[in-house]
Amino acid sequence: MFFAVYAVQLLRFTKTPHLKLSIRNYTITAAFPNLKPLNSRITSCMRNGLVGEAQKLFDEMPRRNTVTWNAMIRGYFQNGMYHQALHLYNQMPSRDIYSYNTVVAGLMQCGDVIAAEAVFGTLPFTDVVTWNSMISGYVHNGLVDEAIQMFDRMPLKSVVSWNLVIGGLLSRGELYLAEELFEEMDTPDVVSWTIMISGFLSAGKVVEAREFFDSMPVRDVQAWNTMIAGYIDEGYLEIAEALFHKMPERNGNSWSGIITGLVNGQRIRDATSLFNEMPQKCQKLWNSILMGLTRNGLVKEAHAVLEKKPFGDVVSRTIMIIGYFDIGEAQNAVQLFELMPTQDTTAWNAVVSGLGQNDHGEDGLKLFVRMKELGFPPDEATFTSVLTICSSLPTLNLGKQTHALVIKMGFDCLNAVCNAMVTMYSRCGNMHCALLEFSYMLNPDVISWNSIICGLAHHGYAEEALHMFDEMRLTDTKPNLITFTGVLSACSHAGLVERGRHYFDFMKYKCFLQPMTEHYTCIVDLLGRFGHIDEAVNFLDQMIQDGIEVSASVWGALLGACRIHKNIEVGITAGERVLELEPHNSGVYMILVEMYLDAGRKSEAENTRARMKEMGVKKQPGCSWIEVNNCGHAFLAGNSSHPEFYSICCILNLLLIEMENED
Repeated sequence: MFFAVYAVQLLRFTKTPHLKLSIRNYTITAAFPNLKPLNSRITSCMRNGLVGEAQKLFDEMPRRNTVTWNAMIRGYFQNGMYHQALHLYNQMPSRDIYSYNTVVAGLMQCGDVIAAEAVFGTLPFTDVVTWNSMISGYVHNGLVDEAIQMFDRMPLKSVVSWNLVIGGLLSRGELYLAEELFEEMDTPDVVSWTIMISGFLSAGKVVEAREFFDSMPVRDVQAWNTMIAGYIDEGYLEIAEALFHKMPERNGNSWSGIITGLVNGQRIRDATSLFNEMPQKCQKLWNSILMGLTRNGLVKEAHAVLEKKPFGDVVSRTIMIIGYFDIGEAQNAVQLFELMPTQDTTAWNAVVSGLGQNDHGEDGLKLFVRMKELGFPPDEATFTSVLTICSSLPTLNLGKQTHALVIKMGFDCLNAVCNAMVTMYSRCGNMHCALLEFSYMLNPDVISWNSIICGLAHHGYAEEALHMFDEMRLTDTKPNLITFTGVLSACSHAGLVERGRHYFDFMKYKCFLQPMTEHYTCIVDLLGRFGHIDEAVNFLDQMIQDGIEVSASVWGALLGACRIHKNIEVGITAGERVLELEPHNSGVYMILVEMYLDAGRKSEAENTRARMKEMGVKKQPGCSWIEVNNCGHAFLAGNSSHPEFYSICCILNLLLIEMENED
């Protein structure tokens, strides 16, 4: 509160954000230096964070007055330099009431309540500002009872004193005690009324807040804005809008508040209309309208609006690029990016990331190379997107090159980038590098643990994955649903039935996490794969009884288990359930045909083939790929178009002969 009071006064001295500091601009004589401009310059430097320049100016001054010392002490506190402020305070040749108030308020803002109390107790004299600084500090540090005690001891109270204590009570939720204190005030000002309105709104008591608002003898813009914001927060958008139109005068916050409320309430067209009426347009607000349109899928409409209005900037067009990628129109997004008059790193990041998310990862990597060539500096988001693309392709060589660049540019200490690297190495099958990168992380978060646990599980290192989960539980990081997907997957791959049951129950009843489709799929696959078909069926029945929709993947896991253990009847039921949900799943048709034939039921197999033909379903060829000598090779089942196809077949035949000879 103390600094807020004086901030307005300080603004009168200078409005220059960047200052050239030199005392040569002033004529200083040893006898009668003109201290006022120098003191103002120190104040401006401190306010703009130029502490070193202020210190240099202070040291070079041949003469200083109390205002000089106060400006330095206040500046140190403003810049979080608590010890320097106290040191200078103790060196002051003389002090005034402003010195005492500065130190008391500064200590309270820094959270050193005991030191502030000690200084306050030794002051030769105080004024109402000193007492208010103590009260404000107590409230700021959550010591409302101490603030009330200080308030009761005050020899003379100002309206600010009352407002501070009332605000403290409201922050603690003591609404009616605050209201009683408000009633005791002789002349509450508009701030007093607004504090009460804000307090009741924070507690969700809109009716009581409106009663205070209607009872105000005088209302300022802030009071109107507070009431309107309260209605918006509670979902009463129409009432807020009506109140906005009744306002006798509005400021930028008034327009911003109601337009943002309309955007969040998905009334985008009304927000756009109101923005057009706004006397002084705000670029940030315009961008929020565009974002609201794109989030509601109205990307082309937003683009049309953007082209008609002269308010667009690089942020506006970046929002549009993201919007096009979100609806899957990558070509339009790239075209818009290419037409941008100016581009920044964020725009490049949006395109690289969007291409990766829309299955155009190779184009995303090419754009990243072009970005570097044109001199746009990659940042944390850039490397995270590029590494994610390398994970999806997957391309280990490019991932390693990106890793080297990350280290070179100093981004290897950021968790988001490190997590992307762990994921990249895991998905590319290099678990050694994934574990090494994970071990270098100073503060791994839940994403880091999930990446390494899921990576180990995916590549068949079940025991290592479960050991890593045990290590995670020894830290402060809480496992989430993705963690348990990795854990249950590890149990499924390794056939750890009992441990799978244990971890499923642990997730549900100890961590209080509601299982999702992935977890049910893992546990059904685990039970079914190792012959517990009946238990898997009972598990599915329990899911249905609990009102949980059984997805195609869960039925598919049961179908796969029945195929292994020749359980034809349950397998047919599971297969039919999958086809109800995914009627064009060619793999399920083929599994059912195979099961019918194995059981000697040729007619049913033929019927299934006929159904498949009727639905126009065709078997999708299997596909695999491998990276050799920095070059990717893809292979399709039944396709012999690869240039090295016959050489590869010869090698495979030789290997087959060697294997047969070993037998």
